[in-house]
Amino acid sequence: MSLKILDSFYEGKAKTLFHTSDPTLIVQYFKDDATAFNRQKFGQIVGKGVVNLAITKALYKLLESKGIPTHFVEALDERRMVSRKVEIVPLEVVVRNRVAGTFAKRYAVAEGTILPAPIVEFFLKKDELGDPLITAEAAIAIGLATPHETAELDRLARKVNEILKAFFLTVGVELIDFKLEFGKLPDGTLLLADEISPDCCRFWEVGTGKKLDKDRFRQDLGGIEDAYQDMLKRVTGG
Repeated sequence: MSLKILDSFYEGKAKTLFHTSDPTLIVQYFKDDATAFNRQKFGQIVGKGVVNLAITKALYKLLESKGIPTHFVEALDERRMVSRKVEIVPLEVVVRNRVAGTFAKRYAVAEGTILPAPIVEFFLKKDELGDPLITAEAAIAIGLATPHETAELDRLARKVNEILKAFFLTVGVELIDFKLEFGKLPDGTLLLADEISPDCCRFWEVGTGKKLDKDRFRQDLGGIEDAYQDMLKRVTGG
């Protein structure tokens, strides 16, 4: 692909975004920086950016083969990914298969409790408010999304969950919960955006319950780089 990378226009917690010579495409650079608890904890996970891009690439290709539209175009190298330019929907979509994290604290339910059916939750993407939980009705009422969009976000998230749960079980990992972000093309089409990686998913090893995700950083469990590399090998077969 003949693409010129231009100026950066966004510096995020895990990625830097760049304009390109094609106004419909951007480049995302995956960093090793790590944050937790709404930026209250900072650090670095050596090689995280490389791992997250490789896992995202593999999972996006899997999802696209199953009919899930994504913003992924191609990986330029081990840290840079070309993606379609989208308007990010200001809602984080979280899918839960077991109780963990904030859900366990919010409802005082034991971590690891199996949910009778997957739960889809929306959170307002606003760091200064702590990304609060928001209902679909509230999101519609304040103009963050239309009724059709919230229904489509729910449908796509559940479909992604079905595909990824089945895949991860084949590599000895249980998908506990995960966060998705979506973006819109100019015509309103919704695409899966951002990334799918140990940064935004909870992965527990089948049989042992060993955590193979960013909870090792959040909870100071140690072995964070090894956990990320383990997930990379499982996902890509490398």
